[in-house]
Amino acid sequence: MTTASPRGRRVVLWRHGQTSWNLERRFQGTTDIELTETGVAQAKRAARLLASLKPDAVVASDLKRAAATAAELTALTGLDVTYDQGLRETYAGEWQGLTHEEIIARYGEQYAAWKRGESVRRGGGELETEVADRAAPVVLRHADKLPDDGLLVVVSHGGTIRTTIGRLLGLESHHWEGLGGLSNCCWSVLGEGARGWRLLEHNAGTLPEPVLGDDD
Repeated sequence: MTTASPRGRRVVLWRHGQTSWNLERRFQGTTDIELTETGVAQAKRAARLLASLKPDAVVASDLKRAAATAAELTALTGLDVTYDQGLRETYAGEWQGLTHEEIIARYGEQYAAWKRGESVRRGGGELETEVADRAAPVVLRHADKLPDDGLLVVVSHGGTIRTTIGRLLGLESHHWEGLGGLSNCCWSVLGEGARGWRLLEHNAGTLPEPVLGDDD
């Protein structure tokens, strides 16, 4: 989305806390897995930091791991959270429930093609572009409601966040792999620039710092 006069809005895309399947390197996708105790603690810590930014709105995936993460922030801010299925993780069909090693053993060529940037329905599920097709409009719709200089927090999943960032930055889909993954309960920050959305922070776990230098 480009705009002639940026309104100074920012979007924080926040990945959920740790789950047992994360620890097992098991592909979750749309499987509804809850946070571990560690995941809840991660969400509480991150929520304290993000609350200090005084967000104006919170929107989250309706899967338990994202909803529970969002709840830690809304408990501190008093904001209501809007849940949207469009922010769910990538549906990956037969891959879901398999460990990383099992996926490579059973679907090695499919996995390699995906890593090469080819358009692949992993496990017979969604294309990455289809994930962006459903998630990016959710983010834009809620960002459009922000006041000038407003902040939106989007609580979602690693794959969905990566594809959404790629789409909002206008990158071709085969370049989206160039955006590294997010650690549990870390976030990325998009801000409005003169030519559209800019990636200000990626896989951050601390509060954003101003960019001081020649590239601002």
